[in-house]
Amino acid sequence: MRLAGTILKWMAATLVGLILGVSIWLYATPPALIRVGTGYSAKIVCSSHFVSGRDAGEALAVDVQAPGHPLLGYIDVDVDADTGMVSASLLGLFGENRAVYREGAGCTSLPAGGEPSVLPAAASVATSNADESWPAGERVDPSRDAALTAILDDAELTGPGMRAVVVVKDGRIIGERYGDGFSADTPLLGWSMTKTVTAAIIGTLVRDGRLSVDQDELFEDWLADGRAEITIADLMAMSSGLEFNEDYGDVTDVTRMLYLEPDMAGFAADKPLVGAVGERFSYSSGTTLLLSRIWQNAFSAPADAYSYPREAIFTPLGMTSAVMETDAAGTFTGSSYLYATARDWARFGEFLRNDGVWDGRQILPDGYVDWMREAAPASDGAYGRGQLWLQQTGTGNDSRVPADTFWLRGHDGQSVAVVPSQGLVVVRMGLTPSKLAYSSQPLIGALAEALR
Repeated sequence: MRLAGTILKWMAATLVGLILGVSIWLYATPPALIRVGTGYSAKIVCSSHFVSGRDAGEALAVDVQAPGHPLLGYIDVDVDADTGMVSASLLGLFGENRAVYREGAGCTSLPAGGEPSVLPAAASVATSNADESWPAGERVDPSRDAALTAILDDAELTGPGMRAVVVVKDGRIIGERYGDGFSADTPLLGWSMTKTVTAAIIGTLVRDGRLSVDQDELFEDWLADGRAEITIADLMAMSSGLEFNEDYGDVTDVTRMLYLEPDMAGFAADKPLVGAVGERFSYSSGTTLLLSRIWQNAFSAPADAYSYPREAIFTPLGMTSAVMETDAAGTFTGSSYLYATARDWARFGEFLRNDGVWDGRQILPDGYVDWMREAAPASDGAYGRGQLWLQQTGTGNDSRVPADTFWLRGHDGQSVAVVPSQGLVVVRMGLTPSKLAYSSQPLIGALAEALR
């Protein structure tokens, strides 16, 4: 009996020592997967709460934990409403990461306890006139068409996790639907739809002669090797030849960049060439961060670059809700982080449908949207030169979708479909992970058939 008791005590002590050792290891040097999880949790909860006005606990449970990696179910989040700081850690102890909210600038991830770059005071944002008809204001007179109503009320067409659908026909919102807890006033994350906005920002600088899509020798560190040949057009067409892993399922280039790197563009710029420039299509959020850094470098004063998206695009289009967020180094996360209401996303879609003209003003160069819509040579016809999709990939392809349709697409089921031949723009926003195999093509097909 004494021997058995001694063995049990020894085993218990060993177990305690093991637990203590693992705890010290997790606290001192948490694995990258834990740090990605806490960084993602802090950032999504921060923006959901402070930008979209949602309950932080709900955002953690619904947006982060329910659809995500099992590890995320053990993440605790603390929100300081006074400072705008959100911290997240595993079991409240391990791998802490933070994000901070700043008025007008949204939320910024702060990996490894870093501090955000100093940004100039955000310019005041004009509010739209509620009494004027959309798009000049917010008044909407929806259509009473029974076929349209039936489509918008069809949960299979609008998809699981739908948060907003807005249908624009010939410049007028004719129908919209919102999920529980969401409204026309809720800013929603576009994820990779932000890439197309970045392309439009670059277009305004091309118009003014400050950038050229053929510009090469983009970064000093690239001059000594084959990366010197990469042009802005190569980056926009996702055909740079640079190494980048866009898989969101684990610790990869894209998750490391977004949640572990304070200087996202710097991380992407350090990637080597793994293919011939212009000859291989490789979808990469890293290349869009490079584009953000490039267009911001066109300004001598960082404050001018910081205010430029609002001055060049958001204010002229009346996108009063739009907030494009930056990384800790002050570079716009132009690949992923633009929040705007569904109606403001619809304004941007209308802007593209009208070839970059808004209220009679040519904001993008004449022919630039046509160039954006040209197939990137290496993409097999799937992707345009200007950070947009020419084909909606995935399940649910629908033959009723007009051939000239092009798409803004984002993670978890975000899309804006633009159908120039029918004067149609359809915004669909939601929380719809790819494992649910939803495609908005049947929704677009049904609307195109009903409204032609």
